[in-house]
Amino acid sequence: MRDKIKVMIVDDHSLMREGLARILELEDNITVVAEACDGVEAIEFFKKMDIDVILLDINMSNMNGIETLRALKNMDSSSKIIMLTIYDEREYLIETLNLGANGYMLKDSESSSLISAIINVYKGGSYVHPNLAGELLKEINRKKESKSSKRGLNSLTKREYEVLSLIADGLSNKEISERLFISEKTVKNHVSSILRKLDLSDRTQAAIYAYKNNVKKI
Repeated sequence: MRDKIKVMIVDDHSLMREGLARILELEDNITVVAEACDGVEAIEFFKKMDIDVILLDINMSNMNGIETLRALKNMDSSSKIIMLTIYDEREYLIETLNLGANGYMLKDSESSSLISAIINVYKGGSYVHPNLAGELLKEINRKKESKSSKRGLNSLTKREYEVLSLIADGLSNKEISERLFISEKTVKNHVSSILRKLDLSDRTQAAIYAYKNNVKKI
């Protein structure tokens, strides 16, 4: 006989805990082994029991879900944690996933989605409520762009970085040459190199790039 997925429900509303427990106990491959009313009680259960998946409410008194998530992940990363919440806000999603949550589900989800999420994270996958999938994709793309920008700046020489900083200040090639004590032709060469390395088309784009990426003034 296959082992059942052992689940702990953590929510400060008893009706929510009872309702979730009844839904989960209908499944042949899932069993609810603990119900906690807050983060403190959840941690006590966690220390004593073997738990596969934790359903963790974000908004709880005494010790909220984010604090509990952080504490649980510091203790043991093997248990999977699904945040269960009424909040469909990007900030909560990103913060909890960055802390190591394996899933993020809204409380108005269908029971079939909850079951699928539990099974999926138990097997090593992840789950994000469909309403927030777009926000997660935006965050992933933002991180990719940030990494790409850092790689771009790292490709510049020290002199090119200085030239970029002065371009951002609105200086002309002549003014840059006077500031750096180099020829105007050398400045033009540096500008061309900067545009090529950062995949930019003109000085205006270079100035905007410098501003967005916090290029320091010299």
